[in-house]
Amino acid sequence: MADTFKFRIDHHGSLVRPAEVLNARARHAAGELDDTGLRAVEDEAITESARYQRRLRMSVATDGEFRRADFRGAILGLVGGIRPTGDTDKYGRPRWAVDGELKASGPLIADGYDGVKKTAGTAAPKATLPSPAYLAATCYDPAMSTAAYPSAIEFGEALARIVRDEIELLIARGVRLVQLNNFRYASYVFDRGGQPLTLDEAVAIDSIAVDVRDKPEDVRIGMCPTHRADPVNRDAAARLFGGLPVDRWVLPYDKGTEAELDLLRAVPADRDAALGIVDPTVAELEDVETIMQRMDAAAELKDIEDIAVLPSAGFSDVAGGGKISADDQRRKLIHVETIARMCWGNEL
Repeated sequence: MADTFKFRIDHHGSLVRPAEVLNARARHAAGELDDTGLRAVEDEAITESARYQRRLRMSVATDGEFRRADFRGAILGLVGGIRPTGDTDKYGRPRWAVDGELKASGPLIADGYDGVKKTAGTAAPKATLPSPAYLAATCYDPAMSTAAYPSAIEFGEALARIVRDEIELLIARGVRLVQLNNFRYASYVFDRGGQPLTLDEAVAIDSIAVDVRDKPEDVRIGMCPTHRADPVNRDAAARLFGGLPVDRWVLPYDKGTEAELDLLRAVPADRDAALGIVDPTVAELEDVETIMQRMDAAAELKDIEDIAVLPSAGFSDVAGGGKISADDQRRKLIHVETIARMCWGNEL
């Protein structure tokens, strides 16, 4: 049986960016604000956000990803050897490609967690990172990358070692929950195809990143493979969830579909499951009775002590791209906290 260490009221990490952060980033891009000035605005916003998460009685507190243009920014722009190509992907995000030897001259995001740790109170500091296998699948271009790395696998393995070092540093700085995101796993589990890596190759790369030396017993590493569930290839799900040695699987659970239950069924008995019970893209609050019925169904498949709850995705994986307001975000997080209290009472 897994041990949740009370990280039961969770969220994906990204929060709606405050107007002052967006304005500061725009001024910085225009050359009107220097690096120090931008950092000061971000630091203040992150500290206030950690205080906000503590007041909401969350089990975890993140930096809101306030320093990032999108969820990939914990790596892209901070690790040398990967650069923008000038193109955009189907989501409108800048494409990046590796074209040189990877270089990490120091901490990537760990230095920015002091404000979270000092302010979060009983909420455990949580950090989010894109998985190295995700970036290996999306940032390897044979036309640009082969001189540096002969294959996407070798690029991914090199990046995984950098990510592992960063996870170890985050843990040393007091972070207790680390979530990696690799939404490309959905292609394998839902039989969508079209991936440059095989499932086994992706799992092998991400396994390097989570092979943390001397991980404390009160630290958990999780993986989010998808924000929504389609009909599940049960063999692929079993290979993924059983093969990647993370402590927690972060899964969608806000639509009440059989596919969501199939994902939960695939989680091994010795791993936690964090279930996304509310939709962060719509302001309307979900019906409490409906959520509780779904939690009852989850408890029939997995020990309720090894389950956590959270929104089904981040609130703003791209800066300024949130679908709901900061006030609606607050209501959604309170909704998650309410459901957790109904499920676990004073045992939180």
